Amino acid sequence: MTESSNNEDAAMLWTLAEMVNATGGTLTHAPSGTIGVNGISIDTRTLSHGEAYFAIKGDVHDGHAFVANAHRAGAAVSVIAADKRADLGDDTGPLLVVPDVLVALEALGRAARTRCGGKIIAITGSVGKTSTKEALRVALSACGAVHASVASFNNHWGVPLTLARMPRDTEFGIFEIGMNHPNEITPLVQMVRPHVAMINNVAPVHLGAFDSVDGIAHAKAEIFDGLNLDGSSEGHGDGAQGGVALLNADDPRFDMLSQIARGKGVERIVSFGEAATADVRGEKIVEHADCSCLTVRVFDDRVMAKVGSPGRHIAKNALAVLAIVSLVGADLAKAALALAHLAPVKGRGERHVLSVEGGDATLIDESYNANPASMRAMFSMLAGVQPEGRGRRMVALGDMLELGPTSKDLHAQLAEPLLAAGFEVVFLAGPDMAALRDALDGRVVVHHADDVDGLIDPVVATLRAGDVLAAKASLGLKFAKLIDGLKDRFSNPASLP
Repeated sequence: MTESSNNEDAAMLWTLAEMVNATGGTLTHAPSGTIGVNGISIDTRTLSHGEAYFAIKGDVHDGHAFVANAHRAGAAVSVIAADKRADLGDDTGPLLVVPDVLVALEALGRAARTRCGGKIIAITGSVGKTSTKEALRVALSACGAVHASVASFNNHWGVPLTLARMPRDTEFGIFEIGMNHPNEITPLVQMVRPHVAMINNVAPVHLGAFDSVDGIAHAKAEIFDGLNLDGSSEGHGDGAQGGVALLNADDPRFDMLSQIARGKGVERIVSFGEAATADVRGEKIVEHADCSCLTVRVFDDRVMAKVGSPGRHIAKNALAVLAIVSLVGADLAKAALALAHLAPVKGRGERHVLSVEGGDATLIDESYNANPASMRAMFSMLAGVQPEGRGRRMVALGDMLELGPTSKDLHAQLAEPLLAAGFEVVFLAGPDMAALRDALDGRVVVHHADDVDGLIDPVVATLRAGDVLAAKASLGLKFAKLIDGLKDRFSNPASLP
């Protein structure tokens, strides 16, 4: 529901006047009257008619080079830097001229947060941020109007972009916040100002930038720097409880994170997990090949839920989701039922049927990213997936990046959990995966290549009917090439060799 059915601006994301007020910019070439903006874009390739285009300068391209493209695509306005104005000439559409485009996007994001009367949730953690965000989006969508970050928009431009896109009638806002280095989360969460701030877990990820996993924990705990401690909805006076820190009771650093949160002034700390002490506790988790069934104690309530995506790690994410649903006052029963509709997304467990000679094989796409914890979670999930007929359980793995000087050891340590999951054939790519190859020591069939290109032919030659193949690597290994190549080759019988 919008702010007022009598307000013609309520259906607009922004008016140009609101954008001027929020950013402090100067509007040029604007038509007269109230002009509405129905979206925010930083990419002219996906820009829709009526959206505002922010010409951000990225690592590779400067968005100012595409302002003309934006207006040809129907942009309502382009937000540009003052020092680029002369380069654009006079033959252009409406422009909002600001000192710095990214700073203007941040200002618009803050304005969106200020006007929002809904409940705001921020999620961080080493593993499973996006999966948890998606599960929460599915659950809360059964309870009200939800706005959530797209894909993994969790960095210095993704968070303000998600904020700036937040509709004025949002009841639940969900923001994923990531980091690679210390002091990255604090400025982002201070824009978001959540009522609930969650750390899903802490694991050895990005060790190249940290001395220890404890250092990662301290960086993740920056999420409490912006927690809305008085519980207000930015002047809406809804009388909500003060801000809540939500932590994983099963994580070895739960006590450390609790202490850090209290030191930052957080008075209410809520836990989730399978531990007997958890406030939201998974009393029973039954894993199936394509789903999990849960019995969960949510404070004083007991709920049953079916989670439509497989894996114990996904089931544990659902515990956090149900905790948040309760904390923001949404309908717990509706949210629990909605989790049955959760489905794996591209790069995070999406499944494909490959038409190989003699029948079908299953491809599980976990190619978006990888670290030691997420690798182990995938192995555990795949141990419950039964190949058909004479099929085999197989896995293709690429290097886990940003693990620092311990990288080779961390790769080698995957050998025992991999073998315990029952894989019969293993494909490895990258220099650090050579350490895993050596640790496997001939106990399973292994193909190793320098990069993903070197894996494609061995995988194609090995696949047969009934096989289950999962693929996972850090994004820099470009395992999407393997996924797309297999899908293209085996999409129909005509593609068979």
